[in-house]
Amino acid sequence: MPLPDAASPLYERVKGYILGRIGSGEWIAEHKLPSENDLVQQLGVSRMTVHRALRELTSAGVLVRVQGVGTFVAATRPQSALMEVRDIAEEIRARGHRHSSAVLALEKTRPGRDLAREFEAAGLRTVFRSLIVHRENGEPVQVEERHVNPGMAPAYLEQDFERTTPYDYLQRCAPVTEVEHVITAVRPGAEIGSLLGIAPDAPCLLLRRRTWSGTAVVTVNRLWYPGERYSLGGRYRVGSRGPAS
Repeated sequence: MPLPDAASPLYERVKGYILGRIGSGEWIAEHKLPSENDLVQQLGVSRMTVHRALRELTSAGVLVRVQGVGTFVAATRPQSALMEVRDIAEEIRARGHRHSSAVLALEKTRPGRDLAREFEAAGLRTVFRSLIVHRENGEPVQVEERHVNPGMAPAYLEQDFERTTPYDYLQRCAPVTEVEHVITAVRPGAEIGSLLGIAPDAPCLLLRRRTWSGTAVVTVNRLWYPGERYSLGGRYRVGSRGPAS
């Protein structure tokens, strides 16, 4: 099946051929692609051309190559809303999957100087802290460390966050009116890596989030996601005040 003539480079046309098969549904997630030699014969191009196309699609996360086994269509990564603040349990259920969580800490603590500055409250003497691992179909997809202004959510420590979520409780007592997001790529380290089931130096996304209700900072959060199996994304209308609905 030679590729049709086109102005684009051959390796781009090979990529287009593969993406077309995936887009049509012919090659679904975890489908094993033909070998490089088979693609060379089918498409009438050099092995170097096929190798470059496969390498670039693998780097883009479209394919997964397993040494000695073959090349496979990558499973679709779960995606969390970037611009919006949404309940992770709701996102997971919307994908038709099962959400579960484990509460590792739920406590009152004294904020350091930096944390008090983030709350924009120099006189803040105590904050509530929770550390929760969220799972999708039993697989950890987020570690959530949340610091909460006690004056805005006084019953926070009394909640059962394995039956509900911090988002659900906080939206009832201090609805979000403003959000700040900062995302960085980090190495998770031993503790967070262990909670996410990844190596300490594996790629990891860290989302730092502050939320306001009116003029008060309600939460200062750190959310870790395994970079190899999760992504953050959003869509919004240019000129609008928020994400597209």
